[in-house]
Amino acid sequence: MMDRLSVSARLMIVSDLDHTMVDHHDSENFSLLRFNALWEANYRHDSLLVFSTGRSPTLYKELRKEKPMLTPDITIMSVGTEITYGHSMVPDEGWVDVLNQKWDKNIVIEEASKFSELTPQAESEQRPHKVSFYIQKDKAQAVTKALSESMERRGLDVKIIYSGGIDLDILPQGAGKGQALAYLHKKFKLIGKLPTNTLVCGDSGNDAELFSIPDVFGVMVSNAQEELLQWHAENAKDNSKIIHASERCAAGIIQAIGHFNLGPSTSLRDVKDFLNSSLEPESIGHEIVKFYLFYEKWRRAEVEESCFDHLKIAFNPSGVFVHPSGLEQSLSDSLNSIKKHYGDSRGKQYRVWVDRVLPTKIGLDSWLVKFEKWELSGEERLCCWTTAILSSKDSNGGNEFAWLHVHQTWLEGSKAELSSTWLF
Repeated sequence: MMDRLSVSARLMIVSDLDHTMVDHHDSENFSLLRFNALWEANYRHDSLLVFSTGRSPTLYKELRKEKPMLTPDITIMSVGTEITYGHSMVPDEGWVDVLNQKWDKNIVIEEASKFSELTPQAESEQRPHKVSFYIQKDKAQAVTKALSESMERRGLDVKIIYSGGIDLDILPQGAGKGQALAYLHKKFKLIGKLPTNTLVCGDSGNDAELFSIPDVFGVMVSNAQEELLQWHAENAKDNSKIIHASERCAAGIIQAIGHFNLGPSTSLRDVKDFLNSSLEPESIGHEIVKFYLFYEKWRRAEVEESCFDHLKIAFNPSGVFVHPSGLEQSLSDSLNSIKKHYGDSRGKQYRVWVDRVLPTKIGLDSWLVKFEKWELSGEERLCCWTTAILSSKDSNGGNEFAWLHVHQTWLEGSKAELSSTWLF
């Protein structure tokens, strides 16, 4: 992952998940889908997405199955005690070495067991460098003080983080979301690839450290908890690089991108006439997102039927589509099949999004693009790994593209019961 970008990332977003990137009160996941479209169309190719969550790997993977989340370049889990890279989630062993200093999990458990106010969290939440409990809000301050003193007497240097009005985590002193980000910044700086801008995003007490990292922009989403707002009032109220958004969750993150002028901040999902929206030069990601947004809206009957002819000219009629079932047909026939399904998901919970859109230029005016294409229909989620070849209609590298070839294969564990339900 550190080598994916040949130069510094234009933007690195470091975001908490629950109640920040992910809005659990948004049953349609619309703000998250808006962010997804913005990121894949405008940022994936030259920027970095980092999720920083208090969740353990187990609970993080559960959330990914529940919500239409993108794949981050880096995942920071268990309140900054675990760092992994890429889709395969390769662990950072150097970070493990940092956290082992003056840390003994057995002693931490022994000392914490002396406090009846602490209720251990599930075994999945007990990690090599994190011991987690639940505690009532009115007991948290006194217990945190006494616990810290007992750890110090045992020769340990720990950090105790209280967040969410109920969670208490004990970590090595060198751990935490903020230290994990500082560690990543240091790694990027050593190889000459420190991101041009970093935007941190959070809603609760365990996110406060993120806002303390020098030279970052920060957004507290509108639904931020009292503990984070209080920290901001006491420590950073005069910092113009940190804002309290007026929008919830992912919508607040988009708002912050625009507020700080960090790059494009209009998602294609917010553009009424998105088929005619202007493209950035050679914006392959924009083209992919635009087509699959049309595909979703076509099947939901949210675009006029007359729009289809406008779209059809973007596909080479002699091009080939290989369905994940192995069936081959021309792109022209594939589009005709799509045309027949206008409105077949009208009024249903049906959404389409793309993830990991990464183009590679293979000729003067042609690109090989790989990405995951996802469909949610009711409770069923399906995904295909997609490879496409697109060319510029203008040999000078203009802004319009033609689709020449599309090949799809089922992602492991994802396959439609009826191949006819998966169109493109």
